[in-house]
Amino acid sequence: MSEEKAAVASESSPKAKLPKRLVALMLLYVAASVSGLLAKQGVLLCVLTLFMVVAVLGRQKTALYLLRGYTLVQLLLLSLLPLVLYDPDNLVAGPTTVHLGEWQAKLPDYVIFIALLLLALLQVWIAFNAEVKAWFKPRINLNIMS
Repeated sequence: MSEEKAAVASESSPKAKLPKRLVALMLLYVAASVSGLLAKQGVLLCVLTLFMVVAVLGRQKTALYLLRGYTLVQLLLLSLLPLVLYDPDNLVAGPTTVHLGEWQAKLPDYVIFIALLLLALLQVWIAFNAEVKAWFKPRINLNIMS
């Protein structure tokens, strides 16, 4: 019932405003995809992410579903990362060196995992936000080209 009211409300307002948090998320996705393409790592995933960004900017309802699925899969994989990487036979004890330009820091692995999980949770929060949902066209259209 509330989805119908939201659909009627967004039909009555001729132009919904692009949420700033969605812009920030799309810029993050574009930066990650372009850096992946330049490094020639995960080229197919990078290209598909760029297509998703174009569909989001085109206000396609399918892009909302793709965005939500993308963030949930990313959260799941990041949550399982410590289990996947845990190998008692090849366990390196000690901090990991992180290089950000000239700045270097030695951080324990759990700090890196916590930072990645917080970033993934932020993405999920943005994808499931009501303002972000209002950006997309209310009619259900699974054709990303229209």
